[in-house]
Amino acid sequence: MTISEQVTALADTLRERGLRVATAESCTGGGIAREMTELAGSSDWFECGFVTYSNEAKQSMLGVSEAILASAGAVSEETVLAMARGALGRSRADLAVAVSGVAGPGGGSADKPVGTVWIAWAQQPDWARAERFLFDGDRGQVRHATIAAALEGLLARLE
Repeated sequence: MTISEQVTALADTLRERGLRVATAESCTGGGIAREMTELAGSSDWFECGFVTYSNEAKQSMLGVSEAILASAGAVSEETVLAMARGALGRSRADLAVAVSGVAGPGGGSADKPVGTVWIAWAQQPDWARAERFLFDGDRGQVRHATIAAALEGLLARLE
């Protein structure tokens, strides 16, 4: 399924159920929100997007604690779960997706090589889960794969 098809399927399901979604993005730089709002009528189901590239933005906009960022790092399960929960808590959304990763070409390390991405999904009132991915390719390919995986996870949650 293409990203456009994923968005259409997501929109249909969210609209049918009267739900709204928010995004909290780091490595994709707003790409998930951009793809969602490419679809006409997205204001029916898209609440908002937070682009929190810096750790300071993650803290101030989403409430990610300094302790989590210091102990686990920005690219971690703990951080994306906090980002997703923060997006829910700071919006009227029912469902949220959060992403943080190393898109490259630099910035990787032995334990978090380029292509490492954590994605979290959360839904009101208290469901959340996160998954680690390792995507191949250049910066654009990693970001594209992250957007597709984020949408796939939202669709899976709603099935």
